[in-house]
Amino acid sequence: MKKIITLLGIFGAILFSSCTGPEGPPGYDGLDGQNGQDGLIAEVFEVGPDFTLANGYKVTYALNPKIYSGGNLLIYELINTNGGIDTWALLPQIYYFAGGTAQYNYNFSFDQFTILIDANFDRAQLPTSFRLGKTFRVVIIPGDDGVNTNKSVIKPDYSDYNAVIKRYNIDDSNVKKRN
Repeated sequence: MKKIITLLGIFGAILFSSCTGPEGPPGYDGLDGQNGQDGLIAEVFEVGPDFTLANGYKVTYALNPKIYSGGNLLIYELINTNGGIDTWALLPQIYYFAGGTAQYNYNFSFDQFTILIDANFDRAQLPTSFRLGKTFRVVIIPGDDGVNTNKSVIKPDYSDYNAVIKRYNIDDSNVKKRN
């Protein structure tokens, strides 16, 4: 009986160790020294542009490091601070004036972004508080770009700054201000 059990054990080991199937597809290369959502780090920083006639009511900033393929950049305007709590609104933000409408908007590429004021009237007529001393928070989030194939992942409401910060595990307790 012992010999039969031993032979069955040896036969089973040989049988299961020699079973192979087709090799699976190659995985994505990781990024050394990085962590966070899909191996990429989300980041946040602030800028304080002044919009003037001299700069065409737009300011462009270089991105260093550059945004990875599939990444996204979101910009929020500081619209209120009450009791030490900041309120942020995702751009574009449209405002109504006696002369027409104006909005803060932005565009970006992999190595730079621009924040601008667009209006359907002379922007020099905008209040100084609308053009100078503004604070914007820039959030760079990693894109899935095929890395995260779990289609059940619920994307955050990007208009909700706090939901974005929570989703991407961003520590915004000490946000750096960039020039």
